[in-house]
Amino acid sequence: MLTRPLLLVLMLCSPAVAGEKVAFFGITFLDSSLQTAELGQDPAELARISLLEEMVRARFADEGYELLDLGPVAEELDRIVNPAKCYGCDTRMAAKLGADYALVGEVQKVSNLILSMNLQLRDVESGQTVKGRVVDIRSNTDESWRRGMDYILRTGIFREETR
Repeated sequence: MLTRPLLLVLMLCSPAVAGEKVAFFGITFLDSSLQTAELGQDPAELARISLLEEMVRARFADEGYELLDLGPVAEELDRIVNPAKCYGCDTRMAAKLGADYALVGEVQKVSNLILSMNLQLRDVESGQTVKGRVVDIRSNTDESWRRGMDYILRTGIFREETR
């Protein structure tokens, strides 16, 4: 069994390169806060999910990756609650699309103060996560969500080399 530090090093040394095909299955919002149970879903949070998904799409496109149309697997995807935790359904659907990688994400809200987000790039052939990051954010605002995803993209997916 690999230790966590070794696993992290392997994930950051991924063979993913621009020009490869990515099936991005979006970001799932998991809300376990009592606030939503009492007050209902906050439309601003759903808008933030869309904002994050657009950030991810734009960054992958800017880096030269081809984001694939999910239309051919739309029916299957509609039956899945969370593509990030579906026992490999993400990589199986990505394989049907001819992708090199499946990309999935989550934002989990514990409260308006405590949220966690993650993004994972998985190799379609092996099903293994090759790049990714999890961050905790404090504050439920557009700015905190943007900063969290920007950090994931900069340090977990498109690691910027320092000299």
